[in-house]
Parts: sequence; C-alpha cells; structure tokens
Amino acid sequence: MKYLIFIGSVRESSPPNPPRLGLRVAKACQYSMDDLAADVSVELIDPLDFNLDAIFKPHFAYGKSSVPKDLDMLATKIKNADGFIMVSPEYNHSMSPALSHLLNHFGSSLFSYKPSAIVTYSAGQWGGCRAAVNMRTFLSELGCLPVSAMVHIPKAQDVFQENGQVVEGADAKRWAGYIHRTFAQLHWWANAAAEQRAIVAPDSVAKAFTRDPSQRNAPASGDDQG
Repeated sequence: MKYLIFIGSVRESSPPNPPRLGLRVAKACQYSMDDLAADVSVELIDPLDFNLDAIFKPHFAYGKSSVPKDLDMLATKIKNADGFIMVSPEYNHSMSPALSHLLNHFGSSLFSYKPSAIVTYSAGQWGGCRAAVNMRTFLSELGCLPVSAMVHIPKAQDVFQENGQVVEGADAKRWAGYIHRTFAQLHWWANAAAEQRAIVAPDSVAKAFTRDPSQRNAPASGDDQG
C-alpha cells in the first residue's frame, strides 16, 4: 500500500520557533505509518521540491510534451498512491496556502476513490484544528475523502524533534497511540478502496470531467430550453 505525506509549509523557519516545524511533524507521521503494517510504503512530498510558476497553471492544462517533469512525476505518484496524509499549519483559520496551491495543480481524478487523513499542528495551543474544518471540504472536493479521526498537535516544537522522534519528557506512548488511531482508519479504508477499485474501475462509475467546466452543470430547466 502506497501513501503520500504532503508537507503543508514552505517556510524555512518562523522565529522564535525551530526551522521547518511541519517537516518534523511529517517525519513523525512517516514513523507512525512505517510501524502500522508491513505492506506500507510512505513518501514525503515537499512543496520546496517543486518549481511552481508564479502564474498558476495546473498539470492537466499542459500539453503532454510540455508538462514540467516534476509536476508529471508527482501526478504519477498521486495516481499510483492508495491514500494521502495532509499535514498543515493554520493560516487565518484555514489550511496552508502552500498546500492548497500544490494540490490545486492536479485534477481530482488522480485523488478520487482513495482516502486521506488530516494532520494539523501549531506552535501555540490550538494545534491547527480550525484549519482541519476547511481541509475536510477541500479534500472531499478532490475526491480523497478524509477519515473521521484527525491528528492535532499543539506546541509541536515541544512534542517532536527535528528528526520526527518524540522529545525527551513527552509521553511517547500516548502520542503514538493518538496518531495510530487516525492512521489505522486510513489504512483500513485504503485497503477497502483498493480492493473495490480492482473489482470496479472508478471511471466506469463516474467518468472524469475532462472537456470543460460545463460538464458539471445541472440539466437546464424546461424554461431555459425554450
């Protein structure tokens, strides 16, 4: 089972907090997933690894011969993944703009019929929980419906070291159990979805919108048809 962990921040540091708080949270998620089951493969997806143009142009808007290699590579990884873990701080009670910007480069057909898990964090007391409300809507629209359990990490700098391990003095066992609950749900749903995709191809159930936005329109009323 293949999982992608998306890191939701591009800030190298945010004084007075330690550098790349989101990276240590993502690494902690990776450790938890590695311990979950023997058949799990996990990869971190870092927005800093992608050269996204200032002018927004999604992967599907390019011709096959002109699509940037890094976007094409990530599109393939998303298509081949069985589930997703979205790690985000909170910006104005919403998810990270860096995360939404990266995800918006890809069509929902790559994410659909696969589950996701929401992980939020903060340097303060709320753990980014308000961003999670926004993320449920966003991820549902992408088609990778989030599982019911979520992970919220307040004062993440006091919980995880830069390598993703729990800091000395924190309750490592309780943190492991807390995170495991969400990821166990994710893995259960990912297995179920993978089995069903093998039986019934998603595209045979509801074809992807590939022509233009009007494909989403409801049928016109009798009055509109003249």
